[in-house]
Amino acid sequence: MKFSVMALLIVAAAATAMPDSGYHKPQPTYKAQPMPYDFAYGVNDPYQGIDFGRSEKSDGHQVQGSYSVQLPDGRKQTVNYRADHGSGFHADVIYEGKAQYPPKSDHPPFVVQPSKGGGYPAPQPSYH
Repeated sequence: MKFSVMALLIVAAAATAMPDSGYHKPQPTYKAQPMPYDFAYGVNDPYQGIDFGRSEKSDGHQVQGSYSVQLPDGRKQTVNYRADHGSGFHADVIYEGKAQYPPKSDHPPFVVQPSKGGGYPAPQPSYH
């Protein structure tokens, strides 16, 4: 009797420890629905000379948008774009204004000279 109970426990333990077959019923797949969106932002900080912005909208199939930035030469660059899976990405770049460059300076450029010697003595090796 003890032997049959022990054998039954061993068989039960071995059966629960065996991995499953690995086959799982395939789960149904669903096509993602189009997710339209619309957003815009802009930053204008005259103190720092920062002026840029962006806007974009999508109906879930095609994306349209634009972004603009004030360039260091005084022009404003605007990029209008559209993109979809069929025709890809298309952009139109527009520049407003005329590039302005500061006059050249008569001053020679500032050159940094290497230092002569260190400001502290080199560390001495120490052995423990």
